[in-house]
Amino acid sequence: MDSDGVRERASEFPREPGVYQFEDDEGRVLYVGKAVDLRSRVRSYADPRSNRIAKMVERATVLDFAVTDTETQALLLEANLIKRHRPPYNVRLKDDKSYPLVQLTDHAVPRIEVTRDPDDGATVYGPFTDKGRVETVLKALRETYGLRGCSDHKYRNRERPCLDYEMGICTAPCTGEISEADYAADVESVHRFFEGEVGVLADPLRREMEAAAAEQAFERAANLRDKLDAVEALHGQGDAAVSDTHATAATDVLGAAVEGERAVVARLHAEGGKLVERERHTLDAPDGEGPAGVYRAFITQYYAERELPGAILCAEDPADAEIARWLETEGVDLRVPGAGREATLVDLALKNARQRGGADDGVGALADALGIDRPRRIEGFDVSHAQGRSVVGSNVTAVDGNPEKSDYRRKKLTERNDDYANMRELVRWRAERAVSGRDDRPDPDLLLIDGGDGQLGAAGDALAETGWDVPAIALAKDEELVITPDGVYDWPDDAPHLHLLQRVRDEAHRFAVQYHQTLRDEVSTALDDVPGVGPETRKRLLRRFGSVENVRAASAEELTTVDGVGDATAETIRTRLG
Repeated sequence: MDSDGVRERASEFPREPGVYQFEDDEGRVLYVGKAVDLRSRVRSYADPRSNRIAKMVERATVLDFAVTDTETQALLLEANLIKRHRPPYNVRLKDDKSYPLVQLTDHAVPRIEVTRDPDDGATVYGPFTDKGRVETVLKALRETYGLRGCSDHKYRNRERPCLDYEMGICTAPCTGEISEADYAADVESVHRFFEGEVGVLADPLRREMEAAAAEQAFERAANLRDKLDAVEALHGQGDAAVSDTHATAATDVLGAAVEGERAVVARLHAEGGKLVERERHTLDAPDGEGPAGVYRAFITQYYAERELPGAILCAEDPADAEIARWLETEGVDLRVPGAGREATLVDLALKNARQRGGADDGVGALADALGIDRPRRIEGFDVSHAQGRSVVGSNVTAVDGNPEKSDYRRKKLTERNDDYANMRELVRWRAERAVSGRDDRPDPDLLLIDGGDGQLGAAGDALAETGWDVPAIALAKDEELVITPDGVYDWPDDAPHLHLLQRVRDEAHRFAVQYHQTLRDEVSTALDDVPGVGPETRKRLLRRFGSVENVRAASAEELTTVDGVGDATAETIRTRLG
């Protein structure tokens, strides 16, 4: 696209806030940007400010845009689109977090929900900065207007209203408790709210709050006040409510280092004046992008669905007025310290960002040791059961060596005492979801299987059957040998890459055992009917013997080895269980 083409297309853009996209002739998104004034901002690309941008404009054949209600929404939508399309000319943080949206689906009886992947044809509002606040507002909307939140499967062919109707958050159009015309009027009220008519929801909440206070129902009044604060804050009218959100004095310190087309941001997290967390994040940074651009991309992309701290310290000013306004609205103090303890912390973050491999870089060392690309995202798998009972699998995630707990998953598996078959089922479940696009997480760079050659072979079978092309290795517990399809590695005990795999493996094991114990302990068993066996004794029996069948097979002497089981109780157990 030449300069005249950019100017001609820009003249068609509105003078409103929003985002714009440059695309090539194959429909690939090359660059996403935000603007307070779309027409003015896009027109500036007729005279590119750098060689990198000039190359991007030259490759582009299509210029598109989307208007937003506010500058903050443009900022957040830009971050979402960068993560979705991964445009090569943007600085990109390699994680999958995105800001929440609200959608009203394109049904005769629309469903309302929070989502990050809206349906085709849906009316979408957002993005929003705080998922908890959005969910509070959504609950208040449903309590006021009764819109459904259920899936199509649950909505169809119902004979009676579900629990949401009994709770007063749905008017049950599924069974005709409300006519479609009346339901449509309620949907229209919700549209009006998201389009800026705050009183549609705020006014009934305020009346209800005042009535509760008059009746001295102070707990209910306080709950309604909190909802009202969230409603007004969603549309930027609740600054007082928002300003206290980060009064904990938590501080994030950011240091960025750029080398070629790779950037690293080190994040130090301090609470109460003490450092409690350190982590490094890798970003794709197109050649020519400086630290300020890296800070801008990191701040907007990293804090999607992560709690904002009370303050963010940077080594360099991100130089972005929209980011500054957004953080100020959220009660976050953005600073570039020049001296004192804060400047020392920034220097420490910069040193962490500038580390290259070495003893502290387990991810880089692992890549070197295995001869693969840097495996930023590692997923660990383990299976837990008690002699084939309460069989469960865990799927944990580490990004840049740090646990990403929001991406942990667990699954109940087929009841059988076969570790290989269980692992094959677990990995196949993950692979099928990834291949079909039903898993909202990005593909990992490496799978780590808890076990030996047999478990790795079972995982490999699942990958081959589904066609999911992700490398897999295993870590055996006894000798801590790393097993790959090409050979076995026996790394030194102090190797950072071995420590990294051990942390992921141990976390997968912990998560699997925790789920197994929860599932096992919560299942009602024949032991519930045995006099003298309470919940705690039942848990101890199941932990000791693994299943009710094993308790039934145990001798009286074996039963009395469990704390709380005396001779009389042991005989009662044997009599009752037969």
